[in-house]
Amino acid sequence: MLTKRIISCLDVKEGRVVKGIKFSNHKDAGDPITLANKYNSEGVDELVFYDITASSDNRNIMANIVSKVAEQVFIPLTVGGGLRTIDDMHQMLRAGADKISINTAAVENPTLIKEGAESFGSQCIVLGLDAIKTQPGQWKVRIRTGRDGGEDTGMDVLQWVHQATDLGVGEIVVNSIDQDGTGSGYDLDLLKIISNSVNVPVIASGGAGNATHMLEAVSIGEADAVLAAGVFHYGKLTISEVKETLSNNGIPIRDI
Repeated sequence: MLTKRIISCLDVKEGRVVKGIKFSNHKDAGDPITLANKYNSEGVDELVFYDITASSDNRNIMANIVSKVAEQVFIPLTVGGGLRTIDDMHQMLRAGADKISINTAAVENPTLIKEGAESFGSQCIVLGLDAIKTQPGQWKVRIRTGRDGGEDTGMDVLQWVHQATDLGVGEIVVNSIDQDGTGSGYDLDLLKIISNSVNVPVIASGGAGNATHMLEAVSIGEADAVLAAGVFHYGKLTISEVKETLSNNGIPIRDI
């Protein structure tokens, strides 16, 4: 059985790590380089770096900060935010990223997924999916979510993940806007329906408040990995506590 991964997320705005609620009202959470070093030393399995306002501000990602973060970690690093072209992706890989996350640009130009997969391999291309529930059992895709909750696309989440995986996406980060920053747990229904609909790894994101929520995400939600930000940034939960909870409940993990 494959091990479940624990991933820490750095949402970066104007050079600082921030954390909001439902993608709004961001508060400072620290320096990205310091936090990257901290999580690397604590044994997190992977790190994600999002320049969260790059797309909404229509600018390029902060490559200098990405390079400095990459110098601090010896684990897989995924980078996203404002990446619109193959050249943008290549620049981030040169800066030290192992995987590239695309969201808004992928929705607006789906062929970017195929071009990225052909250029760097599917394992390198991660779909950042920002989903909001519109009615029971139905979720829609939002883009440019770095400011004020983003823009509605009208696209059905399941339709989009099927299209994205067909084009070559190798992994999907499922961000629940409804749960983000609430600490009330992941959207388990959303996770399960996506996990059962695609043949690529699914990462749970949005809503973690404790280690039990992460256990539920990989068991009930059938996610392959759990991603969290605020609970780690503000010291409410440690990487080792999460791994111990999963291990004690029979979930295979990487070394504590």
